[in-house]
Amino acid sequence: MTIQVFGHKSPDTDSTGSPIIWAWYLNEIKGEAARPVLLGEPNTEAAFMLTHWGLDKPEIIGDVEADAPVVIVDTNNPAELPASINSADIRAIIDHHKLVGGLETKGPIDIRIEPLACTATIMHKMIGADLARAPRAIKGAMLTCILSDTLEFRSPTTTPEDRAVAEALAADLGVDLSGFAAEMFAAKSDVSAFSDAELIRMDSKEYAVEGTKFRVSVLETTAPEIPLGRKDSLMESFKTVAAEDGVDQVLLFVVDILKEEATLLVPNDLVKGVAEKSFGATVTGDTVVLPGIMSRKKQIIPNLKV
Repeated sequence: MTIQVFGHKSPDTDSTGSPIIWAWYLNEIKGEAARPVLLGEPNTEAAFMLTHWGLDKPEIIGDVEADAPVVIVDTNNPAELPASINSADIRAIIDHHKLVGGLETKGPIDIRIEPLACTATIMHKMIGADLARAPRAIKGAMLTCILSDTLEFRSPTTTPEDRAVAEALAADLGVDLSGFAAEMFAAKSDVSAFSDAELIRMDSKEYAVEGTKFRVSVLETTAPEIPLGRKDSLMESFKTVAAEDGVDQVLLFVVDILKEEATLLVPNDLVKGVAEKSFGATVTGDTVVLPGIMSRKKQIIPNLKV
């Protein structure tokens, strides 16, 4: 059976590009039939990547069949994966997030989890010299994923290895890093076509703190005035999204990539308390600016308190 390679729900650039990269590697280098798939519609930056490098958008699937062979990338969290994931035949996991637990496998598998900013950086190491055989589009996807996850090296998750790999890929491809990153971030910032609920879920993860369930959403943008101009309707939509998703509260952080800060929307006293206890902020209105906050994985999730 063909191996399906996929990342997490609400696929960002890394969860769109890394399945494509790894499916190429399995097919062309390892001789194993594989195809990339997605667990939702890719965000605008991921869509830009596909168009820019001439890549086909992978099929979107809703679930997996029992015993279907799969490789999981860019997550190891069952909450971010198909409902039937534990009935599938998980062959490998490649990730850069903390180990959550809860996945079950049919037998021993290959697991590669490293504290790097991007799954594609790990894949670069695993593919090694065989990357020379990769077409331009695969290398381009790898570069795009790294620039996205590191916010062009601004994110505190960035390691020297991520930077070195991105710079080497850019040189190989003849790409100006800053100019290309600006194109990517402009695409990511164009959210005008999305509803409030779509924006809230676009780049979000569920996380519980002391029994309180949150949907922690991040909008990374070079034009923060666009989503912040919709803050009233976004905060009103928090209630609907929370009810539909079975969480207690939505936390929405609008990350200004250029200013390297986040603005948290504060709809009620619960979120006000979270801002004050988690980040030492002083909240006087329905938003609060958090200087230096760029990364959900490294700066937001680990610090959440209620």
